[in-house]
Amino acid sequence: MKSMTGFGRGSVTGENFSVSVDLKTVNNRFLDISLRVGSDLAALESAIKRQIGLRLARGRVDVTITFERTDQITYELNRPLISGYVSAMRLMQDEFDLVGEPDMNVIARLPGALSPVRDNFSETMIKGIEKAIDEALTALEQMREKEGAALVKEMISHLNEIERHVPVIEDASEDLVDIYRARLHKRINELLTREGQSIELDQGRLAQEAAYLADRSDITEEIARLKSHLLQFREIVESDEKEAGKRLDFLLQELNREANTILSKSNEIVIKESALAIKTSVEKLREQVQNVE
Repeated sequence: MKSMTGFGRGSVTGENFSVSVDLKTVNNRFLDISLRVGSDLAALESAIKRQIGLRLARGRVDVTITFERTDQITYELNRPLISGYVSAMRLMQDEFDLVGEPDMNVIARLPGALSPVRDNFSETMIKGIEKAIDEALTALEQMREKEGAALVKEMISHLNEIERHVPVIEDASEDLVDIYRARLHKRINELLTREGQSIELDQGRLAQEAAYLADRSDITEEIARLKSHLLQFREIVESDEKEAGKRLDFLLQELNREANTILSKSNEIVIKESALAIKTSVEKLREQVQNVE
């Protein structure tokens, strides 16, 4: 299991270039790749995202790539921009009767007047960029696996806490019929005593009413589903399943649903306390699962 939080760095130096890649990831529901690269790498953005997508499944990925050439760089002229600037200067000269000529040094410093020739990457440069990205991804995954191992320990701790409360709820629910019968018998006797009446109670009818109340409060199915969800959750946590976070998040929703149903059905203090404890642990697990890939 991997965390979605991590950092990785890779670098490659070639005969006439150097490239460094920094990858930083945080949790996100889907894979979201944000590139910060120079304009000379714009043509490679799709290939870079594809390479990262083959290794990562979820998370926001901030990618910073610094590429430097050590050989001679060829520049190209932005002819429309320079032509427009010179024409504007001559128009200003004629309109306001000014003297002088456009200065080449001024024109050369115009933003965008000169720019390195793009899309002239050699095969060696492209391979170097890919290798640097691979190095960064490997370092990133190692860190995410380490973070994931720590998450597993925390999640198993909360999972054990939930599993500790399930038998308590199960044991308490087995005595519900007897509890409701005793409670109903006591309540009726209190009412009769208050009215000063003495009536023989029909034990059969009393048992029926108690059974009816117990049936309305039956949580057998909820307990069975709790056990099933917990078993699946543990299996996923202890496995190397890819994109485990999505399944774990779904199971937590179901665990929370069962705990809420148990709370709504039962009035027994022991059951309510254990169900509330389960909900607390589920919320703690949810915080951890949000960071699982």
